[in-house]
Amino acid sequence: MQRITIAPDYEISRVIRGGWQMAGGHGPINAEGAVDDMVAFADAGITTFDCADIYTGVEELIGRFRLRYADLRGQEALSRIRVHTKFVPDLTILPTISKAYVEGVIDTSCKRLNLERLDLVQFHWWAYDIDGWLETAGWLRELQQAGKIDKVSATNFDSDHVEAIIAAGVPLTSLQLQYSLLDRRPEKRMVQLAAEKNFALFCYGTVAGGFLGDRWLGKAEPEHPLENRSLTKYKLIIDDIGGWDLFQALLSTLRRIADRHEVDIATVASAAMLTRPGVAAVIVGARNREHLASNLAISDIRLTDTDRAEIDKVLSEASPLEGDVYTLERDREGRHGSIMKYNLNKGE
Repeated sequence: MQRITIAPDYEISRVIRGGWQMAGGHGPINAEGAVDDMVAFADAGITTFDCADIYTGVEELIGRFRLRYADLRGQEALSRIRVHTKFVPDLTILPTISKAYVEGVIDTSCKRLNLERLDLVQFHWWAYDIDGWLETAGWLRELQQAGKIDKVSATNFDSDHVEAIIAAGVPLTSLQLQYSLLDRRPEKRMVQLAAEKNFALFCYGTVAGGFLGDRWLGKAEPEHPLENRSLTKYKLIIDDIGGWDLFQALLSTLRRIADRHEVDIATVASAAMLTRPGVAAVIVGARNREHLASNLAISDIRLTDTDRAEIDKVLSEASPLEGDVYTLERDREGRHGSIMKYNLNKGE
């Protein structure tokens, strides 16, 4: 597994195990089995884990894993484990948010994760039209200075707001954002901004909820309703960049490349993102270790110039998505925003 240093004395695996699929609402989870799976990921070299305060039960599971891993492998092995969580205040709390509220959530995450100091906290704010996002970023910086947070980061902020946060004296270590072969909005401004301001990019959505996989190659366009909100979300992206025929052309291209490397389509789709400027890591969702081997292969394969040229050729036919990072999703009345859930700490 490739590793990368994104800040002094802060190294992560270039494939990050996502925790969303272990959250409440995705079916029953066997806690002991989930902990065993995380041990398997860590032993294999995927030593960085992504979660959030809004992923019901996931911080607690990772906290149990950390204790187990220390018992099994010792403190030195545990020191290589990084846990990236998020601070995502509900939409309804934004107008009255306070530093005490922020500190309370951070303290709760520490307790759940069995950490005295959180490794990396990714801040999200649902609505720019509600004041407080810049002040809240400053409170996270103060909690960092107080020793409760090691690295302050962000997720789903656009370029203007990232610039404003950094200009206000809150240096960001990373930005987690939707970035894939289908969604190249970060290339408009954010990739260059990351280079200028020295923060890493963590990509989610690299397999588009499963659409960028062998399962969908040669299949007829699905009709609504789709089986889950994730597929609904990424189908809208497919529609916007050019539709099902273009998507199938991309899948066929990825299948040819995958054949050359003896892997699957999803592995190529994620590996392609690791070659993009500024991208430090890709986040792969996993309920269990079923796809661990293919997750490991993401950082193993080396795409050739020919591979990349074939991908670029088919994507040259795609229409660019509107707006900056997460702009479409912030329109709560629009096609993309109306399917979002904005009050997940309350289960809404």
